[in-house]
Amino acid sequence: MDKIGGNIKQRYQKLLDDVVPFLIPRWLFVVGTLFYFTYRIIILQGWYISCYALAIFHLNLFIAFLSPKIDPSFELAESMDEDEGPSLPTNHNEEFRPFIRRLPEFKFWEQTVISTLVAVFSTFFDCFNVPVFWPILVMYFFILFFLTMKRQIRHMIKYRYLPSLTERLNIRIRIKTQL
Repeated sequence: MDKIGGNIKQRYQKLLDDVVPFLIPRWLFVVGTLFYFTYRIIILQGWYISCYALAIFHLNLFIAFLSPKIDPSFELAESMDEDEGPSLPTNHNEEFRPFIRRLPEFKFWEQTVISTLVAVFSTFFDCFNVPVFWPILVMYFFILFFLTMKRQIRHMIKYRYLPSLTERLNIRIRIKTQL
């Protein structure tokens, strides 16, 4: 049995290694599976709890993707005032610290695919079709989404970190031109 399990893990890892360079097709696959899941939810008129759980899990993954690996609010910087707290460098005299995500893009993609496929799989079983009033779930999710994103954006502004690649490249170019 260990040989079979090891063989399956090895094949799975080979598959993951093979899809790493294909960024756009990977995310198109995620969009396709999400459309398929949404289609099943709409056609079957049920499984709203599975849909809600998937949305909450994807929100959690997205927040981890936007967050830095080392939270600047927990670091103590000797050169900064206590009111400002630590932050990423803003001029060429400060030490450059790259933005490292708490959840890398590939792990974000992998967990999104797995969770979406599990959610699709759950729609094939009636035991996961719990009757709920779905407008309440939708409203609660949007409230949770906006409050969470508001907190995350405030944190990003306060500690001056930019998770987008294009912004970081623009900052690097500006720093190099100033030197």
